[in-house]
Amino acid sequence: MTDTLSTIVAPEGSLEVLSQHEVERLRDTSGRGLHELLRRCALAVLNCGTPTDDSREVLETYRNFDIEVIQEDRGLRLKLDNAPAGAFVDGRMIRGIREHLSAVLRDIVYVANEIQNNDGFDLNSSHGITNAVFHILRNAGVLRAGASPNMVVCWGGHSISREEYDYSKSVGYQLGLRHKDICTGCGPGAMKGPMKGAHVAHAKQRFKGGRYLGISEPGIIAAEAPNPIVNELVIMPDIEKRLEAFLRVGHGIIVFPGGVGTTEEILYLLGVLLHPDNIDMPLPVVFTGPASSADYFRQVDAFIRTNLGEQAAQRYQIIIDDPEAVAKTLCHGIDKLTLFRRDNDDAFYFNWRLTIPLDFQSPFEPSHAAMAALNLSPDQPVHTLAANLRRAFSGIVAGNVKEQGIHAIEQHGPYKLHAPGELMTHLDELLKAFVVQQRMKLPGSHYEPCYALEG
Repeated sequence: MTDTLSTIVAPEGSLEVLSQHEVERLRDTSGRGLHELLRRCALAVLNCGTPTDDSREVLETYRNFDIEVIQEDRGLRLKLDNAPAGAFVDGRMIRGIREHLSAVLRDIVYVANEIQNNDGFDLNSSHGITNAVFHILRNAGVLRAGASPNMVVCWGGHSISREEYDYSKSVGYQLGLRHKDICTGCGPGAMKGPMKGAHVAHAKQRFKGGRYLGISEPGIIAAEAPNPIVNELVIMPDIEKRLEAFLRVGHGIIVFPGGVGTTEEILYLLGVLLHPDNIDMPLPVVFTGPASSADYFRQVDAFIRTNLGEQAAQRYQIIIDDPEAVAKTLCHGIDKLTLFRRDNDDAFYFNWRLTIPLDFQSPFEPSHAAMAALNLSPDQPVHTLAANLRRAFSGIVAGNVKEQGIHAIEQHGPYKLHAPGELMTHLDELLKAFVVQQRMKLPGSHYEPCYALEG
């Protein structure tokens, strides 16, 4: 029997008043309404700390959970029925969780009313999508015009070993000692470790303005619920806008060991940097992990060099088992980035100059037909191949942890991916290694592949 609690809470710090139309949409349980989206994202936030990466399991465990928006004369209230009891202490909601819940409400309402139903945003054009990403981030209050570049984006798996987690924490600690802020996908594992390490270092440096920015999206948030260190949370509408947000706000990127989700992020990053318009764009990128992860990075590096070329490999450094060297490399790279942006009159808080092609921005729905139709032939521009490989890994992520993807696999069997022989061999080797290393699901979980590779 799962412990639950029902109560009424007020949002924390944002969105105290909604229009009648906004409240009606949040209450609307039809396909046109926002109620189910709010319910799923709210449950993910309230379920923080539960050891599962199966979004459908979370929804099934708390199938009686519901949330209702109440508009009163004195402001907005949220009525929670059968919420996870772990979100409360002595009957009161933990403040950090209340802040995350408020961020969910803020972003869902803003995207639905100001972005998706606004003719001023052309979501079919590259410029329009970037403009939407900017407005969502600005509305969330994460763009700080007066701050110097110091936001380090950290990517890595939620399913990693204890040694890899401790290493990510050590890297975060070294970054925090140097007054760097941390941005991650906001979940557990390599997304939590750097934030935790930086938080301790900021405390030792008496640095009170530490930022721990988490960027998520509705499809993944239940599998990767925001960790408690996140003090700024943003829910982007889809994975593509989430990935763009990382590149627009980040001043350096660190990649820790991970699985298909991390590989998707790597392919997105390298595909964008390989675009001809971005060849001279400075952005420090470091792949790093403990000594035990050296083979993992050799596999990833070999896959990149073989399929995307040596030019792609020039865009990152691999540093093994040296957190201090990682931090110093990032700081040096951020200094060069700062000079570049000053010389070109670029904003520090949002990278407008970076070209992100529409192939990387358009939402990809990983249906069986769409996955089978992906062009994975090497006979295309390298950044286009990277975009399609990114979509393939995005589909595998969906089949692994997203409710809709899991349901599709159960109904129609595994996704089928088609590629020429050599690329298929490399892809097969990489994915099999992820399975053996338990990078597809949390350790102890049985993993049944959601994909099949065909030549």
